[in-house]
Amino acid sequence: MFAKDKKVAYTYEQALDALQQYCAYQDRCHKEARQKMRELGFYGDPAEEVICELIKDKYLDEERFARSFARGRFKMKRWGRQKITRELKQREISAYCIRKAMTEIEEEDYLLVIENELLRRDRIEKKASHPYLRRRKLADYMFQRGFESHLTWEAINRLEL
Repeated sequence: MFAKDKKVAYTYEQALDALQQYCAYQDRCHKEARQKMRELGFYGDPAEEVICELIKDKYLDEERFARSFARGRFKMKRWGRQKITRELKQREISAYCIRKAMTEIEEEDYLLVIENELLRRDRIEKKASHPYLRRRKLADYMFQRGFESHLTWEAINRLEL
């Protein structure tokens, strides 16, 4: 029998301490915290009490999580608003928090990232012989990264790619 096959029964205090450490490491959403408690084998009303305690002590804050998630995904991974929104919805973040998170992305920076990503990708797509095929590949790449179609096509036309 392997050590990880054993289930350890957590007390309320142990589960609270474990989740405080988990949430202190980086911002987490409620869904991630609940998933962690399931992994620890802590269920039901006591688990919800732990969540309430974490919220009260500011270890969990959905708006703060959504804002930092949007900021990080945009600045580090260069994701578009649509992909960020989709990911936040998968994490069961409220529409209010998603709207607040989108305010973290400045419009000027957003348009600049679209242009930079298009130029970077255009160097890769130079192999495509037909200009319309290359433009289509560039647009598809940007759509996959979550950028809006009208902004993508405007940038492609403006940059004359």
